[in-house]
Amino acid sequence: MKELSYEPVRMDPDPARAKTKEISSRLLEMTGVKGKVTQPGPSVTRCREYGDDLFSTDHPWSVYEISDAQVEEGMQNLRKALGANGWKITKDGKANSQAQDPEIYAENKAEQFAVHITGEKKSATGGSLILFSVVSACFRAASPSALDGEY
Repeated sequence: MKELSYEPVRMDPDPARAKTKEISSRLLEMTGVKGKVTQPGPSVTRCREYGDDLFSTDHPWSVYEISDAQVEEGMQNLRKALGANGWKITKDGKANSQAQDPEIYAENKAEQFAVHITGEKKSATGGSLILFSVVSACFRAASPSALDGEY
């Protein structure tokens, strides 16, 4: 079994999902952009290579029905706000895609979360949006059975 480079926080899936939603809400506030937000909540994935009672959360979501100008504004606001809110930007550039959309990778070691943010402008295939993928470090559940049936 592999060893983690940190001590996992003890937390069961429901509180971990709530914390992940809280992190996502704070990120949305940092954009300063008003639009519609996708609904699915965070999912749970076991960190099996480190132990049966460990899991992480993953929350892909987006803010949409916004303009190209709001995409630019939101990404600029994030660049300014992330550092002031405990996040370290590890990459800030253009996505390796045909559209070359702006993207930011950041991590918050104190909160034990990472985020990948992409600003997508209106195209022939879809409207403008800011896409987020929020991922936690591994949490330690009260027991392996606390993760049974979780998704």
